[in-house]
Amino acid sequence: MSNEIETAYKQAREQYAKHGTDTDLILERLAKIKISVHCWQGDDVRGFLFQDQDLSGGISVTGSHPGAARSASELRQDLEEAFSMIPGKHKVNLHAIYADTDEKPDLNEIKPHHYEPWVAWAKEQGLGLDFNPTCFSHEKSEDGFTLSHPDEKIRKFWIDHCKAARRIGAYFGEQLGQTCVTNIWIPDGYKDNPVDRMAPRKRLLDSLDEVFAEPLDSAYNLDAVESKLFGLGSEAYVVGSHEFYMGYGIKNDKLICLDAGHFHPTETLSGKLSSLALFTSGLLLHVSRPMRWDSDHVVVMDDETLEIARELVRHELLDTTHIGLDFFDASINRVAAWVIGTRSTIKALLRAMLEPTEMLKQAELEGDYTTRLALTEEFKSYPFGAIWDYYCLKSGVPVRETWLDQAKEYERNVLLQRG
Repeated sequence: MSNEIETAYKQAREQYAKHGTDTDLILERLAKIKISVHCWQGDDVRGFLFQDQDLSGGISVTGSHPGAARSASELRQDLEEAFSMIPGKHKVNLHAIYADTDEKPDLNEIKPHHYEPWVAWAKEQGLGLDFNPTCFSHEKSEDGFTLSHPDEKIRKFWIDHCKAARRIGAYFGEQLGQTCVTNIWIPDGYKDNPVDRMAPRKRLLDSLDEVFAEPLDSAYNLDAVESKLFGLGSEAYVVGSHEFYMGYGIKNDKLICLDAGHFHPTETLSGKLSSLALFTSGLLLHVSRPMRWDSDHVVVMDDETLEIARELVRHELLDTTHIGLDFFDASINRVAAWVIGTRSTIKALLRAMLEPTEMLKQAELEGDYTTRLALTEEFKSYPFGAIWDYYCLKSGVPVRETWLDQAKEYERNVLLQRG
């Protein structure tokens, strides 16, 4: 099969070369792109600090496929299996509730040593780590408010939690030699129309200022803030709206996190990138697949995922954009979900990188919209698959759908044995 793949690659390489595209160089660039793979797909956002706590904050995971990870060691085992089917070296995105410790710290008491097994594992695997404070599924978030809570004591609890999370992120970055992105998302909002939209946002503003008051080395930790349009239980009003965080991020030089499922159903994340990039030093993406609402389906190489990739490539934003995934599906094999979503994201980036961007830009600049449309359509059927197969082969991961046999075997031998 390898001879067949290499022959197909050589033929495809020649076709792309006619338009000035160097596929060898592109694969070298692709190998340097790190996708931050979210740990919470592996256990349905349960975590290990408060496993008996009901999921809250407008988050819902549906399905009952067997084999969810029950411990940090099982979760790491599943992640290793997933990465063995994904080309490239990437990162793992942890939430605070995924601490691996015999201690029982509350969220405002977490320390780097509570995550030391994750750091040791990441070093061994050659992976980076990203981090998130967990501002949900806790008794102090049951009324739907955290950093914007009107009760000063509860608000202080969440401020202290986010401060601790930033320090842990900086520890990750220092230990692993890869910058950690620490992203803050809160579920705060009202189910019905509020009278006072301003006061909660003022409290959130003050809380964020306090959270970020401690200077941390940006080589180790980068801060991000994530908006949302609405959530279950906060359908009418979300404190941390896109406009709020866009203003806060630009003013305070924080990464603005754009989640593909956190906007109106007809609103696209891809259309925002070229604007925000003009006013920010970097962006964080949560690539997901919304269906009707923020339902976080497994990423596929659909039109919007491709368009996000094209925007990153066409405007040379890959070096300043941190790409993370955010979906959770318990109706299918959780390891396979990681593989499908991550491979689809990398495929979309590869397809975008193979397009003759400069040629298309020149046609557009000259007003030759006929050529622009014709070439963008013709390149959709260029032999991208041959380039992808070759990349997987050279990366030592399964080619085409053969990864599914490996995933099914792992399901039989490991996941189904968990009961």
